[in-house]
Amino acid sequence: MAKSDYYKILGISRNAEEREIKKAYKRLAMKFHPDRNPGNTEAEAKFKEIKEAYEVLADTQKRAAYDQYGHSAFEQGSGGGTSSFHGDSSGTDFSEIFGDVFGDIFGSSRRQQANRGADLRYDIELSLEEAVRGVTREIRIPTLEECDICHGRGTRKGTSAVRCPTCNGQGQVQMRQGFFSVQQTCPTCKGQGKIIKDPCMKCQSHGRIEKFKTISVKIPAGVDTGDRIRLSGEGYSGDAAAGDLYVQVQVRKHQLFKREQNDLYCEVPINFAMAALGGEIEVPTLNSRVKLKIPAETQTGKFFRIRGKGVTSIRGGSQGDLICRVVVETPVKLNEHQKKLLSELEASFQGLRGDQNSPRSKNFFDGVKNFFDDLTR
Repeated sequence: MAKSDYYKILGISRNAEEREIKKAYKRLAMKFHPDRNPGNTEAEAKFKEIKEAYEVLADTQKRAAYDQYGHSAFEQGSGGGTSSFHGDSSGTDFSEIFGDVFGDIFGSSRRQQANRGADLRYDIELSLEEAVRGVTREIRIPTLEECDICHGRGTRKGTSAVRCPTCNGQGQVQMRQGFFSVQQTCPTCKGQGKIIKDPCMKCQSHGRIEKFKTISVKIPAGVDTGDRIRLSGEGYSGDAAAGDLYVQVQVRKHQLFKREQNDLYCEVPINFAMAALGGEIEVPTLNSRVKLKIPAETQTGKFFRIRGKGVTSIRGGSQGDLICRVVVETPVKLNEHQKKLLSELEASFQGLRGDQNSPRSKNFFDGVKNFFDDLTR
């Protein structure tokens, strides 16, 4: 009887990637596994067929041979194949089937993977000017270096680690949960496969000691509080690769400006005369000063937008604006002459309400009158 096409068995295309192959296999194997279909010979046969297809297509060399020669690649004496293949999978448990598929869910695979070093975080505080313009800073961070006494072994001189009796050096132990056989990190050796009975006194069996190093960090222009800069390979060293360093940005409060996204906000005080008559003042930006024209009859709280004087976005390159909020300042420490002039000005307003010169006062007092009139009705 002719065998079915392996790609059709798994329901995938011939150019499917490894991830698609694993996903299809997991779905079908879960459905037809004998443990979930006790006594069902058809499901058992289907499961064997699925496993056979997966073991060929998941292996790069076997897949290439199958794509070129088909099923004949795995028959004895075939010109295209190198070995025979048998699909007998009875008695195979789930940990064998899903070792790499479920590795991220149920712990490491049977082949213990080398450990990657831990990541580090460094909090850096910047002034607003440094954050907006960019800056290069030198920072001091911890690092792990090989112990110069035990040279990374973690044991006292003249001794060595012994095989873990719990996992027999595998670093993993199996636990049965229903129809799953789940692999977990060995609780005795913590996945190392070995136990140190006589530790090095300097590194306390770790094999490494903590030291400090100084590195230069380039902070790009436009960063803001909460932004994070990743420096690959600058974290703690590991068996496979070093971890990463994450530089977390915090921008200090500025005495003049407040930043909101790419815009800068600034409060600008003006005197009573300028607010009434209008004029021109200089306002600061992060790079220089610019002139701001104040129109006559300007009230406290009025906003003026100066285009392109904010922050350049770190992500898009767009330029924010400088937004000035005007605050009319009440004069203090008046001399007699100034007091006399203000008294004359007040008299010219024709009373407290100032119907013509103080429209906000007029509206307020009219509102007060209407409020009390309503209460007495």
